[in-house]
Amino acid sequence: MLKREISEKLKLWRTQKNKKALCIIGARQIGKTTIIREFAKQEYENFIEINFILDKGAEKIFEDKLDADTIIENLTAFKMQKMEPGKTLVFLDEIQECPNARCAIKFLVEDGRFDYIESGSLLGVRYKEVPSYAVGFEEIVSMYPMNFREFLRANGVQDTTFTTLQFCYENHNEVPTVMHETLLKLFATYIVVGGMPECVMQFAETKDYILVRHTQDTILASYLNDMSKYNNLNEIKKTRLAYDNITVQLSKRNTRFQYKLIKKGGRAAEFENAIEWLCLSGIVSQVHKLEQVKKPLENYRDIDAFKIYVSDLGLLCAKKDLAANDILYMVEEINDFKGGMAENYVNVQLTINGYNTYYWESERGAEIDFIIQRDGRLIPIEVKSADNTRAKSLKVYMDTYKPDYAIKLSSKNFGFEDNKKIVPLYAAFCI
Repeated sequence: MLKREISEKLKLWRTQKNKKALCIIGARQIGKTTIIREFAKQEYENFIEINFILDKGAEKIFEDKLDADTIIENLTAFKMQKMEPGKTLVFLDEIQECPNARCAIKFLVEDGRFDYIESGSLLGVRYKEVPSYAVGFEEIVSMYPMNFREFLRANGVQDTTFTTLQFCYENHNEVPTVMHETLLKLFATYIVVGGMPECVMQFAETKDYILVRHTQDTILASYLNDMSKYNNLNEIKKTRLAYDNITVQLSKRNTRFQYKLIKKGGRAAEFENAIEWLCLSGIVSQVHKLEQVKKPLENYRDIDAFKIYVSDLGLLCAKKDLAANDILYMVEEINDFKGGMAENYVNVQLTINGYNTYYWESERGAEIDFIIQRDGRLIPIEVKSADNTRAKSLKVYMDTYKPDYAIKLSSKNFGFEDNKKIVPLYAAFCI
């Protein structure tokens, strides 16, 4: 069983009094169902699972009156399982298929006899179908593919290593050379394998990159199928075009997203709905440019200037059809892609850690890859794919805004110089 960090959030939710329903959202095949089942096994005496895709007729549980007594009677009759107050978890999976169930959560939470977890892969793209959203009765938690720390655990790295990394991050001490070089190799492996749990499990057990790639191709095919199944007919082709083009644009020196590169003459009005669908599905995320570096950052984002990153590095490599050895040895032929790939990796780790990410650009073209807010401070982050950490743009930013400190991510060991934290790429999860 893969150890997932979201397990701690589930346990914390379990201890709350008068708890809301927990709604776990995220892209397909990131392990939502698996982690909820494991949590139920450890924490509850009774567990009832409804999957609105696999359990035919389950939607009828919520077709009549939406009062708690009626729903619970219907639920008990449908599943023929015991339900004890305070000892039962009800799991409503693929809830996007049953909008009425999402509405009913209000009444079930108010009833208070049982605990409820909802999950769905495309809740964002189908939210308009919910006739009465259960505002105030759901606690929404975003789930993502496995971060690099989870990947390392799955491949046998011990907790003492993470303690060392966190200490070195906070105190700017170099890790031992052998550890540094080993983690750089594992970092390259993570780029190839990514964080989709099935892929991580396969690699941990077999070390077979071909088998992993086959699984990644299957996941990508399921994403394309979703674009057809859950999308407006007029938007299907546009969504696929946009998704295919994202990986192309990450290979450009300037990774700012450009509609004209999707097709000749392409404009925002034509593709913005497609981009929104991809973001709401959890497949990609947008990082907006800041018009001004001021708090709160969200108030100063430029809605027309953004970059797009995919949610999983392994799927990114599969989409580009990059051979494992090309990534593992960082061959010169992929030089144009290294920068965008490193940025994508860092954005994934920062997002999983709960940061909202933005980027900055000066009038003369100096660019900072990420700006985050941490402990009330606005922190610039520069990303380099190799050990060349000369960063003219970072100097321009620091001279302009005088931040408390900056972070430079590269393949160099930990350190501190000129008010900049030097952090190896593999330790981005420490931020």
